[in-house]
Amino acid sequence: MSRQILGRHGEDFAVKHLESHGWTIHERNWRCRHGEIDIIAIAPDAVTVVFIEVRTRSTVNAGHPLETIGPSKAARMRRTAGAWLSAQDDFIPRFRIDVIGIIWDALAPELTHLEGLE
Repeated sequence: MSRQILGRHGEDFAVKHLESHGWTIHERNWRCRHGEIDIIAIAPDAVTVVFIEVRTRSTVNAGHPLETIGPSKAARMRRTAGAWLSAQDDFIPRFRIDVIGIIWDALAPELTHLEGLE
């Protein structure tokens, strides 16, 4: 399976997981000059906008997908989220950046949701 197909499966799985837990998906694959946000969602509290990076791996041999978020990727995610916030007509009082890591197994994918990237 190609990396793009694996990534798409992971994002689709993450969206289904979030929706099943009361999240509302606002936008997918939003891009600007700073980068891309995989998922922009409204948390179940109906107030918090959450920018979500999805990392999918087919094996844990190279480490858990959450371990692939380094300082430069985190900074790029913050800049990209800031660009999205700046483009909105309304003030967004509550937001955060989350990361979802998925170990892909077509029969039973393993999903880990890290809330609030530091």
